[in-house]
Amino acid sequence: MRLSRGALFSLAVILFTLASIGCGSGNFTPPLTAISPTSHPLVAQYIIRHFHSGLTAWVEFGTDTNYGRQTSVLTDADSVTGSGGDVLNILVAGMKQQTLYHMRAHVEWSGGSWVDQDRTFTTGAILNPEEDLPQMSASRPSSTFASASSSGGVELLSLVNTTSPQGVLSTSPLQGVVTDLQGNVIWYCPGEAIPFKPMQNGHYIFMRGKGLEEVDLACNTIRYVSLTQINQSLPTHGYFFPPVTSLHHDMLVLPNGHWIALGQITKSVTADGYGTLDVQGDVLMDIDPDGNVVWAWSAFDHLDINRHLFGLPDWTHSNALVYTEDGNLLLSMRNQSWILKIDYANGAGTGNIIWKLGEGGDFTLAGGDPSQWFYAQHFPYIMSVNGSQTTMAIYDDGDLRIDSSGQPCEPPIPPVTTCYTRATIFQIDESTNNASLLWEDSPGFFSFWGGSIEVLPNGNVEFDSSAQFGYTVASQVNEVTQTDSPQTVWQLTITGANAYRGYRIPSLYPGVTWQQ
Repeated sequence: MRLSRGALFSLAVILFTLASIGCGSGNFTPPLTAISPTSHPLVAQYIIRHFHSGLTAWVEFGTDTNYGRQTSVLTDADSVTGSGGDVLNILVAGMKQQTLYHMRAHVEWSGGSWVDQDRTFTTGAILNPEEDLPQMSASRPSSTFASASSSGGVELLSLVNTTSPQGVLSTSPLQGVVTDLQGNVIWYCPGEAIPFKPMQNGHYIFMRGKGLEEVDLACNTIRYVSLTQINQSLPTHGYFFPPVTSLHHDMLVLPNGHWIALGQITKSVTADGYGTLDVQGDVLMDIDPDGNVVWAWSAFDHLDINRHLFGLPDWTHSNALVYTEDGNLLLSMRNQSWILKIDYANGAGTGNIIWKLGEGGDFTLAGGDPSQWFYAQHFPYIMSVNGSQTTMAIYDDGDLRIDSSGQPCEPPIPPVTTCYTRATIFQIDESTNNASLLWEDSPGFFSFWGGSIEVLPNGNVEFDSSAQFGYTVASQVNEVTQTDSPQTVWQLTITGANAYRGYRIPSLYPGVTWQQ
């Protein structure tokens, strides 16, 4: 049963009578505390009624009184003002189902501090776990070296089911899922949620119901921008695209609070070998906090329709967005096997393509072997920028790669002996337009769609292969050493769903890192 905010507040008032005083110091007027359930079975609400300005508070929690995990620090600016004092609600998330947890609040204010007594909370059950959850199994190699070298944090998965070898996606009961490094589900948002991304304010953003949705840790909707709203705003602000038919694959949250949405439009064009036909291409839209589209970009205005590596009508099929430190955008365009840098200039840019990275683009690859480029890539991840040089990790699916013998990788008909997938790190120099492959690791199979990659704080590389071993409904996430002979130090195997993306986040809370 989903409790309203009013019901939760009434419950909190009742529970306040049971609150007891912990230990503290200084100007001491102790807060009153209580813990209540939320509509989410794995999330508790820690309620702190306080009487001080300049207050900060956080909660530590765990399966025993050693605790081990903590929330972000909130301030009295996050409080709700009431007649009996201000109320600060802290959502506690990151717990396994049907498990008793210990937790306590730490509170500080000008001239005083206080620690609550230990309190307990028992999580509920994930509804229909046999139907809603795929099988997930985490493992580590037995060697001491590998066990000691894995990174901490938790795993954020965007899960889907595939219904065809072309990677057409269908909905899955639970799509945004977080596991610990033992493969246990510790948080999720029910229903459609692709992709799932953390925000710096502690919320999460994803696509749902042809719109972009921001939710808190209890999966309560904070903000929703619909596709209808976007289409209405485009002409109002001078952008006369055909109607955006869908939002897909990715979105960005910018430092100024704007959202960049990736969408698809259809235009009638004339292309070599096809004549006149309707073609699907990508658009980018900058949405301000009021829901207005204040900047937009269309692939039809900047690319040659006669470059169609994967055929038509699915012309561009972009899949990832990155905001660069110079205020521009990277767009990973799968069906062009290119990563584009677009002149965004923090919303004042022309939209012109600054460069195209990949075979046939603007960079010369060291060694001259075209098979070493990435193909049908996903998820460029900027590792560092040093002047004109950028180092980035890229998940290389490998579709349409020409191998050293001149044979093409031509999915989707298995077995495909000439196809292989890699995790890669490239360095590019924008002043010379030179590129070099610095590092690679192949998992030993061909994953023809999806994927993600990142470099962890300990230097290891983690990458998700969405279509492990081709066409089975299974994925594999590997953490490997960034060495000449990469060693796998942690692995998550998923069966019963595909992980469109799987990547490590420090914790469910911004600014907080959880260890194992």
